[in-house]
Amino acid sequence: MGSVAQRDYYEVLGVARDASEADIKSAYRKLALKFHPDRNKDAGASDKFKEATEAYSVLSDESKRAQYDRFGHAGVGAGPGGGGVQFDINDILSQFSDVFGGGGGSIFETLFGFGRGGSGQGTRGRSLRAAVEIGLEEVLEGTERTLTLRRAETCASCSGSGAAPGAKVESCPTCRGRGAVAQQQGFFAVRTACPRCSGRGQTVSKACEGCGGEGRASKQSELRVRIPAGIESGAQIRLSGEGEAGAQSGPPGDLFVEVRVREREGFHRDGRELYVEVPISWPQAVLGDRIHVPTLDGEARMSVPAGTATGKLFRIRGQGLPPLHGGSRGDLMVRVFVNVPEKLNREQKSLVKRLFEIEQEQKSQESR
Repeated sequence: MGSVAQRDYYEVLGVARDASEADIKSAYRKLALKFHPDRNKDAGASDKFKEATEAYSVLSDESKRAQYDRFGHAGVGAGPGGGGVQFDINDILSQFSDVFGGGGGSIFETLFGFGRGGSGQGTRGRSLRAAVEIGLEEVLEGTERTLTLRRAETCASCSGSGAAPGAKVESCPTCRGRGAVAQQQGFFAVRTACPRCSGRGQTVSKACEGCGGEGRASKQSELRVRIPAGIESGAQIRLSGEGEAGAQSGPPGDLFVEVRVREREGFHRDGRELYVEVPISWPQAVLGDRIHVPTLDGEARMSVPAGTATGKLFRIRGQGLPPLHGGSRGDLMVRVFVNVPEKLNREQKSLVKRLFEIEQEQKSQESR
């Protein structure tokens, strides 16, 4: 039987033979996003992803590309029966992060679900989430809250090494100190963190008693969080490096604090604006008056002109809320409604009755 011909790498990526590095990068990014099996479950998507990755691994490397341009697939040791291209995640991780616009391995892990393993490089700590509640009035100036967290922190006894004092540190016999082992997964030969040393590349004769060799220990900590003025309910504050400590001296995760703003009776918020409803009497609506209006930090006086109808909206400037990143406060919007009494005394009834009679007389005269 004849061998199966392998597609041209330029054809696989859909670029010209004189394509620039940026063109190759862009073409691969589109194909990887389209065909990665974690994102595309169609039959054949996995093969197309592998094919595109193989093409990119060659064409993105200047020396490999030169060999391929001169000798074809034979020049880079690929082709049917050749076992495909060997991939080391740590070797190409920087290429992936560059292609997808990330830093380090985070973009690669998020997009493809793989982790950075081996070579003794630590794993980033887990990010944590917390929530705090503040009152609407605290949005005016901002405030602080103290959080109590239980999180994995770098072990104080071994400074994260996982070794007991005086313990013998040796090169891991499984990975020979490399921190990674190769595993064949179909087309790929993938290097992953060594299961024996968890990617450290070293083993210890006696584990630290404080953390059991993990290098991290659970600890309860208190943390002050500054909540800025103008914050909206549901907003998150990111505290970099305040998550759990990373394994094998890796970087810590982050802490995300969700802020919930408690509602205050009588007030409704819309961004920087506040809305309140204030009752006025029928005489106040007819004759006009100066009334007291509640605000978040006290009271304000407002004039109601004569002949004000129920539902009329007034604006008191500067009595709303500040914007998140500084600036002048919004306004307080006051909606008045006429409060009609359910019960009247004899004198009130007499006056209202006389007013009603006057109105009827006026209507009668106007109709003549």
